[in-house]
Amino acid sequence: MFTGLVEEIGFMESVVHSGNSMKIRIKASRVLENVKKGDSISTNGVCLTVTSFDASSYTADVMPETLRLTNLGSLVKGSPVNLERAMMAGDRFGGHIVSGHIDGIGYVRSFREEDNATWISVDCPYELLKYIVAKGSIAMDGTSLTVVDTDHSGFRVSIIPTTKDETALLKKKTGDPINLECDILGKYVERLLSFRDVGKNDISMDFLKDNGFL
Repeated sequence: MFTGLVEEIGFMESVVHSGNSMKIRIKASRVLENVKKGDSISTNGVCLTVTSFDASSYTADVMPETLRLTNLGSLVKGSPVNLERAMMAGDRFGGHIVSGHIDGIGYVRSFREEDNATWISVDCPYELLKYIVAKGSIAMDGTSLTVVDTDHSGFRVSIIPTTKDETALLKKKTGDPINLECDILGKYVERLLSFRDVGKNDISMDFLKDNGFL
């Protein structure tokens, strides 16, 4: 589990493609403190497992499904990425619950400056819009942000100077892909409300006969 509070900006040191998968090495510093093989590090919002590391970098394998659902496949050597270690029990929960499992890819529609804030408009898949609500939370490339408003094809957020400085969000350009993870609460509520226990609710001929309808 993560909080969406980015700890540092890392940089892609190498990208090796192999068929529909790839292996990446990321230059970092803070997230390597006390790191162990098998630890989870959110990389642009994607939960990746550390397969090896040294004093200044770590490697991770990226599976085909991850490449299909995220923007990691568009990264090249030198690309900046948002990094966060998995949350420790007892830490302050400053962002929101972020699983590191991406729901889909959005695309930057526009940037707009307003005093000390920067507005980012994002186009996103239609099927994600039901989970995105004004004043709710969303993770963009692993950064916990508050949705300001939505429209028929996307949403807007407004980021503060600290977020500008400590994440890679403003290194993007219009049209760039961005990993989106919607608030997990909405997805669980939808599942609970729509779940149907087929074994208990099916009406069969035997059911009708046993209850005197036939």
